[in-house]
This record gives sequence, structure tokens and C-alpha cells, in this order.
Amino acid sequence: MDEVGLGRSLQRARQAAGLTQQELCQRAGLSYSTLAKIERGAIKAPSIFTIQKIAGVLGVDLSELIGKVEQNSNQAPLEQVKKRSKTGIRFVYFDVNGCLVRFYYKAFNKIAAETGVGAEVIETAFWHYNDAICRGEITMDEFNRKLAEKIGIPKIDWQPYYLDAVEPVPEMQELLVWASDIYEVGLLSNIMPGLIDALIAHKQIPDIKYSSIIDSSQIGAVKPEAKIYEIAQAKSGVQPQEILLIDDSRANLMAGEHFGWHVLWFDAYEPRESVPRIKASLEPEN
Repeated sequence: MDEVGLGRSLQRARQAAGLTQQELCQRAGLSYSTLAKIERGAIKAPSIFTIQKIAGVLGVDLSELIGKVEQNSNQAPLEQVKKRSKTGIRFVYFDVNGCLVRFYYKAFNKIAAETGVGAEVIETAFWHYNDAICRGEITMDEFNRKLAEKIGIPKIDWQPYYLDAVEPVPEMQELLVWASDIYEVGLLSNIMPGLIDALIAHKQIPDIKYSSIIDSSQIGAVKPEAKIYEIAQAKSGVQPQEILLIDDSRANLMAGEHFGWHVLWFDAYEPRESVPRIKASLEPEN
């Protein structure tokens, strides 16, 4: 069984059904970690009974899922489908927070206005637990409980504040769509469980065909840790020197460069300067 192909097929079927990973887990009676591993192809020969249960919840036939995997395995190699840039790039990874969207301070200020807690107190508490939730070490419910306790309020639900505060960076999103017509593109993000799906569903990031989505909460590692780059590299299907990472963190970029990737820094507050520079580096060979 092609575990990676099966995972991608299941992920597409889940997204087509309009379900988050957490919603699918609840309906299928699976743990979040199990589903996340299946979708990223990390479980060798997953149980056919588990896959059948997921297929039933999604309303698709098991044979249909397996058929799509076999069909994908017969597709043309990557180098025959997409182009190469003059600098040798075939695959472009985009960061999400800080590149495709901005959000943090608006969300902190809104919570402060509603609770009377200082925005700086909320921000400090948020960053205290951010790495743990982005690594998938705690659930969203646990994060919400810990954040509420830390700032001294009865309860909080972070996701609606996040989604309400998100400000798309149109110049970068236009670049992503443009690049997807020429190269394979993917997302490589330190992000909380379910937020990439939510951003796509709310049309706050482009709903296009991503060749790879590297969600830190599924991987169990955050940038700039080596593990997340190793997985992203394997999922890309190309050589290290054929990958470009666009990120707003220099530490994350330096880690990518260590793996032999091309890297470019993006300034979300000066997109009109950053985007032309990035686009110029992605000029196709022909």
C-alpha cells in the first residue's frame, strides 16, 4: 500500500466533505494523532478496518480511495509536470502566519477589550503555550484551558479570535496562486491543530492544489527544528537544492539553508518590496 498516496487521498476526501481532522476523529472514533499520522503517511500499512471506517464517515467507497492512490502512482514524474526556475527551483514552500496572513496583535487587543486583561499579559501567556500546541503536545481544549487560567478568566476559545483577526496578505497570496501554475507548491507552517483547514474553509488562504501541507501540529515538531524540514523535504519529492522556502523568520530560513534549500525572507509589512524580489527569483527557465 502507498501510505503517502493514501494519506493524501484521505485528506482530499476529508476536505471535500468539509470536515476538520478533529471533527472526523470524533465521528470515526479515532484519536487525533492516529488520523494525523495516516494523513501524512507515517503509519506503515494502516489497518484496512480503520481506513474503511474513515471512508464510511466521509461517504466514499474504500475501493474509490484505493483506486485514486493507484491512479496517482501512475502519474508522470514531477519533473514532467511542472517547470524549473532559472535558479533550479521546482518546489516552493510558503509559511502561513507572517507570510500569507497576519493576525497576532489584533486578536490580543480584542481579548483585552472584552476581558479587561492587559494585552501584554495575554500575549505573554499566549507565547508561553504556543510551541506546545503547535507541536501537537496539547489539544486545543487544553490550550484554551491553560490560556484562560494563565490570564485569570473563566474560559476562552482561541480559534474564533484568530480567524476574526486574520488579515490576508493579498500580494503574497497572489504570488502563491501565480507560483502554483508553474511549480509544485506547499505550506510549511508552525500552526495550531485545525487552523489550516479553517483558513482554507474561510477563504483566508487560497484553496488551491497543494502538493504538500506540512502542519507542525501533525508532524510533532516546529521550525526551526530539523525534523520538520526532513519531513517537508521527503514530502516534496524533489532534491534539496530544488526547494525554495519563503518565511518571515530568519531562524527558520537559516535552518532551511542548512538542508541545502533556497530561502527568501518575506516582510509582511513591506509586501510591495518583498514580492517582486521573490517573483524575480522564480522566473522559469523557459
